[in-house]
Amino acid sequence: MTKRNFNIARIPQTNYLIYLAKWLALSTVIGICIGSVTAFFLLSLDCVTHWRENHLWIIAFLPLGGLSIGLSYHYLGASVVRGNNLLLEEFHNPKQIIPFKMAPLVLFGTLATHLFGGSAGREGTAVQMGGAIADQFTRFFKMEHSDRKILLVMGISAGFAAVFGTPLAGAVFALEVFAIGGIFYQAIVPALLAAIIADHVCLAWQVQHTTYAITTIPEMSGMNLIWTLGLGIGFGLTALFFSKTVHFFGHLFRKRIAYPPLRPFIGGVVIAFSVWTMDTTDYIGLGIPMISESFLQQMPWYAFALKLLLTTFTLGAGFKGGEVTPLFFIGATLGSACFGFVPLPVALLAGMGFVAVFSGATNTPIACTLMGMELFGSACGIYIGLACVLAYLFSGHTGIYSSQIIGNPKHLFYARFQGKQLEDLQNKDH
Repeated sequence: MTKRNFNIARIPQTNYLIYLAKWLALSTVIGICIGSVTAFFLLSLDCVTHWRENHLWIIAFLPLGGLSIGLSYHYLGASVVRGNNLLLEEFHNPKQIIPFKMAPLVLFGTLATHLFGGSAGREGTAVQMGGAIADQFTRFFKMEHSDRKILLVMGISAGFAAVFGTPLAGAVFALEVFAIGGIFYQAIVPALLAAIIADHVCLAWQVQHTTYAITTIPEMSGMNLIWTLGLGIGFGLTALFFSKTVHFFGHLFRKRIAYPPLRPFIGGVVIAFSVWTMDTTDYIGLGIPMISESFLQQMPWYAFALKLLLTTFTLGAGFKGGEVTPLFFIGATLGSACFGFVPLPVALLAGMGFVAVFSGATNTPIACTLMGMELFGSACGIYIGLACVLAYLFSGHTGIYSSQIIGNPKHLFYARFQGKQLEDLQNKDH
């Protein structure tokens, strides 16, 4: 009987343990960094929002705030002006490490946007800061392209999870967002680890996330199924319109105003005048109070449209922040407005719209379904899931991230565009 040499390296689980130890160590460091930076951002955002609401005269200076943002990006941040799209581009076609200056620039731009009264979100800031911070480890550890992709996913995952308090959705969003119809499974463990750690670190800094409640959830019936499918289609078309409109305004400003810093200046003039005309600040900033109110009572039919126009114009002009929280506002108020004719609880309608419009605009239906369940509870999962996948389907091959590629087309008609960026379809439309 021959004696075989025992080699621990032949045991697959040993390699898995080494893999886990490596990414757990990196996730811990990255999660602590991004969770702490995101906490600082959220606390700062609360401060500037509170200050603006108590000193409304500051909105008159929105054009100057826009000019400062435009000048900072034109002279200091030309290489990072594409924001989230730059992260996606570096994932698919790596050229250079994301400049660290993306983080302070987008932080300044977002705080200035909200201080002076622009209508924007916050996830773009957290995601860009997360991606920029995580990618610096590529330089420190001289990582290969395959590991660098995982780092970028971890940065996005950690930023998203920390800013919304949804680690499961944050991890899956980072895996889904790079390609329509595809999930980057290679990063699933590091993404989830980074998201959980960043979320806990952010909470440790005493950051409070807004809570929403859906207390009444009816049994799924034939009629409720039909209503849910119809609502999902409506949310998807709203997401499509949002994506088209934000790209339209961006193209319009680039075409009409050659000098980039003037774009947010002129945009600021229009927005400030609009706020003065409406005589309300309900539709600027994040709009959290209106979102919360949508879960309690029916909202006016025009609320979602006003927020959509103000946000797409703000972002198209070159202000910073993000699209997701405004998408929550648009979806929640639209769903709440449907309470007038849809026989479902108003909170459920608001919750469905909250995540479904986001799903259609970002092409991340699984992440949005998980987000709905994390925020509102698993009991509403069937309604939330149906709304998200229908919105994903009916938003078509559009999205707020023009550098997103088509991994698996939603329809065979688009099979010839597989592997192309959404930007290619937008340019074809023009």
